[in-house]
Amino acid sequence: MSTGPAGTAVRIRGTHHSVGHHGEILQGVFASGRGLRRALITLPCPLYESHAVFEPSGTTDEVVMLDPWRTKARRAAELTLRALDVPTGGTLSLTSNIPPSRGFGSSTADVVATIGAVHEAAGRRPSPARYAALAVAAETASDALMYAHRTVLFAHREGEVVEDMGGPLMPLAVVGFGTSADGTGTDTLDLPPARYSVWEIEAFRPLLGSVRRALRTGDVALLGRVATASARINQRHLPVPGLADLLRVGEAVGAAGLQVAHSGDVAGLIFDPALPDLATRADLARKRLAGLGIDDTWFFTTT
Repeated sequence: MSTGPAGTAVRIRGTHHSVGHHGEILQGVFASGRGLRRALITLPCPLYESHAVFEPSGTTDEVVMLDPWRTKARRAAELTLRALDVPTGGTLSLTSNIPPSRGFGSSTADVVATIGAVHEAAGRRPSPARYAALAVAAETASDALMYAHRTVLFAHREGEVVEDMGGPLMPLAVVGFGTSADGTGTDTLDLPPARYSVWEIEAFRPLLGSVRRALRTGDVALLGRVATASARINQRHLPVPGLADLLRVGEAVGAAGLQVAHSGDVAGLIFDPALPDLATRADLARKRLAGLGIDDTWFFTTT
C-alpha cells in the first residue's frame, strides 16, 4: 500500500459490485422546497449485477479500460480519482450480465461499481450521497442504485434525494418481460426529458402519498396500483406496445400492478411474494404473455 500527497491510501486493488434495476415504480415531477423536480423511485433487480476491479498503476494518471466502449465507467473512475485527490491512474475492468439499453440500469450499475472500486483502492468508503453526485457527473442521469437498502425519491438528473421513505421496499415478486418486438431496447441517450402536462404533475402528488402509505403498511396491492398509474402516465412519453393487453393480463392473473422502465423496454407484473399460489399465478402470467407473442420473460424477488 502506498500513500498519496493528500494522505489518501492507495491499495493494489479495489473491487465493488452493484445490482441492476428493473425500471421504476414511480417517475415524474414532484414539488419540493426547491420547486418542481424530476425524480423517480427505482425497483431494484438482483438478477443482474456489474462487478468492477480497479488496479492503481502508481505511475500514470491515465485510466485504462479493458472495455473501451464503457466510457461512462471510465469517466466515473477519472472523476472519483480527482475527487479523492489521488495522483494515480490505473486499469479498470468490468464484468456484467446486465443487458444494455433495456432499462436494467446497465450503465448506472457499471458507474456505481466503478466508484466503489476506486474508493476501496484508496481505502475509503463513500456515502450514498457521494456515489450519487459522482454518478450523475459521469453519466448525466442516474437511478438510485447506490441507495441499496432504502427507498428514496431520487432526483436522477441532480443526484439528490428528494425524500427518504425510511426503509427498503417491502418484498415483491415480479414476472418481468421485454416489450420491444426485437428485444433491442431503447437508446436512452436519444430520449428527451418527458414534458409532463399540468394534469400529470398534479397526479404525481397523490401517487407519492400512496407510496408512503404502501411502504408504511406493507401494502403490495397499493404499491402495484401506483406503478400501474405511473405506467399509464408514461404511455404518452414512451409508449409501451399493447399496454391495454398487458393490463388485462395483469388483471386476469391477479397481479398487484404493472410497472415499466420509463426509459427502456422492460416491464413487470408485480405480485405479493406471500401469495400461496404465487407459482401458479406466475406461470399463468407467462402463458398469457406468450399468447401476446411475448416469450422473453423472467422472474425475480426483491429479497
